[in-house]
Order: sequence, then C-alpha cells, then structure tokens
Amino acid sequence: MKHLKGLSVVVALLLITILVGGCGSTKSEQLTPVKLMLDWVPNTNHTGVFVARDKGYFKDAGLDVQIIEPGEVYPEGAVASGAADFGISFQESVTLARAEEAPIVSIAAVLQHNTSGFASLATLNITGPAHFEGLRYGAWGSPSEIPTLKALMEGSAADFDKLEMVTTGFSDALALLSEKQVDLVWIYYGWEGIQAKEKGIDLNVVMMKDYLNCVPDFYTPVFITSESTIKNKPEVIKALVEALSRGYTFTAQHPDEAADILLAAVPELDSTLVNESQKWISEYYIAEAPRWGEQKESVWQDYADWLVKNDVIKTPIVVKEAFTNQFLP
Repeated sequence: MKHLKGLSVVVALLLITILVGGCGSTKSEQLTPVKLMLDWVPNTNHTGVFVARDKGYFKDAGLDVQIIEPGEVYPEGAVASGAADFGISFQESVTLARAEEAPIVSIAAVLQHNTSGFASLATLNITGPAHFEGLRYGAWGSPSEIPTLKALMEGSAADFDKLEMVTTGFSDALALLSEKQVDLVWIYYGWEGIQAKEKGIDLNVVMMKDYLNCVPDFYTPVFITSESTIKNKPEVIKALVEALSRGYTFTAQHPDEAADILLAAVPELDSTLVNESQKWISEYYIAEAPRWGEQKESVWQDYADWLVKNDVIKTPIVVKEAFTNQFLP
C-alpha cells in the first residue's frame, strides 16, 4: 500500500505537469504572434480591435496580437515591408499605393461609408461648397485634397481658384479653426465633429456623403495586409478577420460597453468624447451591409476611376487585386 501511495503521488505530479504545460510549453507560446499597426492614436475607429483583444477573441482565434501606433513609418510602408503583418489604412491610400505597385491589399472595411466632411466655424455660415470661395483651407498634404475640393466646388458652380490653400500638416484641426488660422478643415465627424460639440465649438460641416455626385463614396478606414501574407499565411488572416468581425459586431450592438473597453485600454482618452463618438459611429460599422467588413467592387472601381479622371493617379489599378472579401466569416 505504501508503494502504491507513493506511485499515486508521482502520477499526480505528472498530471499536474501536463496540465500546466510540461516541457516548458505554455498556452501563450502556442499563439501565433502578429503585429497590427493603427493609422493614428487610438479612437473609436479602433474600438473593435480593443474589444477583440480584451474579450479574448484574438486568443480564441489562436493569435497574440500586438497593437502598435505608427511612428516614422506609416502602416502602408510597414505592411508592404513586412515590419507589420497588418495595418489600418484608407481606400485612397491603398489605391495610391497600388498605383505605385506597392503589394498591399484591403481585407476588411472598418466603416461602410465615408464619414468625413469639411468643417468651418458656424459664424461664417458656410453651408455648402459654393461658399468655399474666399476661404483659407488648412491642407495636410494628401494628393487627393485639391482634386476633392475642386470637384466639390466646381460641382456647385464655385471657382476653386478662389480657395486659398494653407499647408498645416497634421496640426489640430479644431485648434486651427478656433484660433482662426484657417477657415476650413477636413475632419472625421465621428471624432472631431463630436469633439467640437463637447468643447463648445459651433461648426458647420459639409459632409462628403451629401455630394456623391461630385466625389464617389470610399471606404475609410480599412484593414490591410500584404500580398505575401495572403500567399503564405492565409489561415492567420482568416483568424484575425474573424476575431475583428466579432469585435466590431459586438461594438455595433453594444456601443456603451465597447466604449468602456476602449477607455479602459486607453484611459487618457476623454470619456465623454469616446461615449458620444461611439454611439454615433457604431451605426456605420455595418450599416446596410450583410456583415461587418464587406467591401463592394463598385465602390473601389468608382473611386479609382475618379482618381484617374482627376490625375491623382496616372493609370488605372486592377481593383480586384486591391481588396478582398475572402477572409470574412
């Protein structure tokens, strides 16, 4: 009996060793590490990412996702070079990159529609592109800014040459308006528009969605990866997109709880801004699409054609190579 009792102790110890992952292996070591680069500092465009992380959706998919912010290298360059496995970009940036033969591909749309617009102080009474004449526009340097403004103004019978372009880079758009350094800025309403209300800055915003006859709709932002990753690690992409789909679908359905998760992950964010922004933007994650992340070929084609027509890119791209829905669950 004493021998059997000793043997049972040995067996028990062996079982404990196996259960905790003997031979030095752990559950975390079984996860596939991937790097995901954001396009900017964390905001409500990214809530689904933090929900997927904090609710364990990434781990459920077998992934150890490192979320990083851009520095000297932006997501498009990081993904194309292999420095990051995935990134957040924009349809415009992907199209421009593809025109330069950069091997990046959009694998899911964060939002179904363009939620940006051109903002000015309400005291200027700017209610449409026809009123842009004589204003100073704060330009950050995108190749599409001039063609976009020109199309909006000319579509409203206004003279684009009467709009003054002031290079401001990525300065705080609301500060530029408040300090009257410029009269007009391009903002994302779901963040800066809500932020302006919170700060008591009364704006008029000419929304892009109201002028689709001048500039077609486009996806902004989108998740991207490289052609190399698609070829060599399709199972990793499928796992990531499935986890992101769970994260963003949850966020669309539970904006209040999702906002709390984002605030817990990034406590320096303003809680009122995050909560109000989350309520507003959550309607755009899926909108009328059959599922989160869906991208239409027509949206890619129409915007690519518009960029060619307006000399932003010289030759058309093959849009079927610029995006894919194949990894969506």
